[in-house]
Amino acid sequence: METRITEDNYREIYESLRIRVSDKFEIPPVVLTVKGSVIGTLGNFSASTGKGKAKKTFNVSAIVAAAISGKKVLEYVPTFPEGKRKVLYFDTEQSEPHCHNVLSRINMLAGFPPDQDCDLLEFSGLRRLSPFDRRRMIEFVLGDHPDAGLVIIDGLRDLLYDINSSSEAQEVIGLLMKWTSEYNIHIHTVLHLNKGDDNVRGHIGTELNHKAETILQIRVNDSDWNISEVRSSFIRDRDFAPFAFKINEVGIPEIAEGVNFDKPEKAESTDYRLLPEELHRKALDKAFGVSEEHPISDPITYSPLLRKMIEAYAEAGFSRQLGVHKNLLKHLVKEGVIQYKDRAYVYNRNFRHVPDPDPESVQSGPEGI
Repeated sequence: METRITEDNYREIYESLRIRVSDKFEIPPVVLTVKGSVIGTLGNFSASTGKGKAKKTFNVSAIVAAAISGKKVLEYVPTFPEGKRKVLYFDTEQSEPHCHNVLSRINMLAGFPPDQDCDLLEFSGLRRLSPFDRRRMIEFVLGDHPDAGLVIIDGLRDLLYDINSSSEAQEVIGLLMKWTSEYNIHIHTVLHLNKGDDNVRGHIGTELNHKAETILQIRVNDSDWNISEVRSSFIRDRDFAPFAFKINEVGIPEIAEGVNFDKPEKAESTDYRLLPEELHRKALDKAFGVSEEHPISDPITYSPLLRKMIEAYAEAGFSRQLGVHKNLLKHLVKEGVIQYKDRAYVYNRNFRHVPDPDPESVQSGPEGI
């Protein structure tokens, strides 16, 4: 896939790389904007990043729907020129039924029948291929579609064998630069953030930060689990104000109005030892669905458990935001009240918890705990 320079062709390649002051270049056409800010041009690439369950693919679905409909979707406004309206979507990690769901969602967002193929969109699932063959397949398809203007690679990490290989990361980013230039397209890709911070994963994330035109960050709103925020973590053009979306009753993302984008005070200042044992027991019994008669809980995974805890603790008189409950769960695991086993959480109903007898000896939480 890589161009090889030999004694026979190096001069020809060198001449093709020279830039002269007499050369005339067109400004790359703008193809995607958000609130008047340019996030995508032909000949460049961008990315959506976020942690698990941030709804990154929902966000990408809106970008694609805007491109094939020619209309604003969420806050994405397309301006693809005639002859470059085709969208190629490559999914590297989901099963075929999940890919089909994404395709139907894109159609509905674009205002098309969910069960009718659109000539402007070709969707491929590359899950069964090796990382190297995924790269080869993408290059083959790009060369076969001169009318493509937008290319989605949902799962950039899956074009590599080793996410921590700096040489592989440079090679893949080099391919993005080559493809966007050679085929005059805009590539939008998807990459996960680290669980512990807001940094993109591995060497591929570092290279992406250095070379991308725009990097969007999708994150769950601190006050409402059902809302996802979209903001730029890097943009070459002027920045745009963040916007948010929620998933409606038919599974389609729509703009969420009146969202507070300010982060609440850090929840680390909350001291959960001040909460009485009776409150913990009442809330956790409800969250895990147990009682004295049925004290054994079924395992619950992370996100469903947090939702149940937020509701149960609020009913018990401790109504707080999502960030507080994330740290509350960490505290309860540390104290042995909840145990983490086989990627799920189980409740130890025999716990004993004595609240701190001197409230003045610890720092109170953000809401006066």
